[in-house]
Amino acid sequence: MTDRLRVGIVGAGDNTRRRHIPGLRAVAGVEVVGVANRTAESTERVANEFGIATRYPNWQALVADDQVDAVVVGTWPNLHAEVTCAALAAGKHVLCEARMARNVAEACTMAVAAQARPDKVAMLVPSPFGLECDTEIELLLFRNFIGDLREVVVIGADDQFHDYTKYLHWRQDAAISGFNVLTLGILHETLSRWVPQPTRVYAQTQIFEPVRPNPHGSGNLAVTVPDSVQILTQYASGARGIYHFSGTALQGPGKQIHLFGSLGTIKIVFGEHDRVFVGRKVDSELREITIPPEKLGGWRVEAEFVAAIRGEEKVRRTDLAAGLQYMEFTEAVANSAQSGLPVSLPLS
Repeated sequence: MTDRLRVGIVGAGDNTRRRHIPGLRAVAGVEVVGVANRTAESTERVANEFGIATRYPNWQALVADDQVDAVVVGTWPNLHAEVTCAALAAGKHVLCEARMARNVAEACTMAVAAQARPDKVAMLVPSPFGLECDTEIELLLFRNFIGDLREVVVIGADDQFHDYTKYLHWRQDAAISGFNVLTLGILHETLSRWVPQPTRVYAQTQIFEPVRPNPHGSGNLAVTVPDSVQILTQYASGARGIYHFSGTALQGPGKQIHLFGSLGTIKIVFGEHDRVFVGRKVDSELREITIPPEKLGGWRVEAEFVAAIRGEEKVRRTDLAAGLQYMEFTEAVANSAQSGLPVSLPLS
């Protein structure tokens, strides 16, 4: 099918330039017709880099243009809700970057806006972690490889923010990033493909380096997003979970998910490619398995978005309802850390 689809880009960040624009252009009948970045200069650079015809003075002008059928929201999270809601109200399909919003309140406005326009596709960029092994993990769980789930361990610990002489990153600024901490939300989204949502969280957080150099001027700015998080979770089945996230862990273990059951264990290590290790009582150690090519998944975000618009498939990774779930989880973590008390899910 080659029905023409005209896409406008609001916020052409790294992921948009590396993945979304090339991915959209790889689909027959799709045209990237316009762009609006934070400044006129950056808008011009992106337009020239990709040969995009229309440069808009701001995102409002792009959203209002009848020549745009769909909008990709690649901005920082502080604009996700506003741009997404405006685009849906204007009758556009929307693909919004991950980190759905800054908080549950904003995420709810996005979900309500999507419900008000059931004729339009509203999709979030999914967590890239686990896309390759997703089918294999689902099959292992369906075949009861681990038996009853007993324990979950989620790890996202590295040294990306260990050097406090580096400029403040937008992910360390709560005014931009909200309750999102490190890769907590994105790895929780991955886990949620295989395990039900927890019913309770109990968290503690810490900021080890309270200030960072100002990227836009002299002096330092306050770090307002934790760089260390530990969480205990409970599940309706009785299973328990442990999360460890850090941006200051030298030689940290990186990103992993472990599923421990009554019969076996599954360990997933995320890197350039997903690696899956399994074991049961008869095994002396975990063994890595090779995922057959026919079960190997991958990145197809832009193709899925277009196919959903054309009525060829439904959004599987990730709709706004799933995004709202991981937003509730990240906010519950923040609330628990602030109060020192456990927080029940779902949030009221």
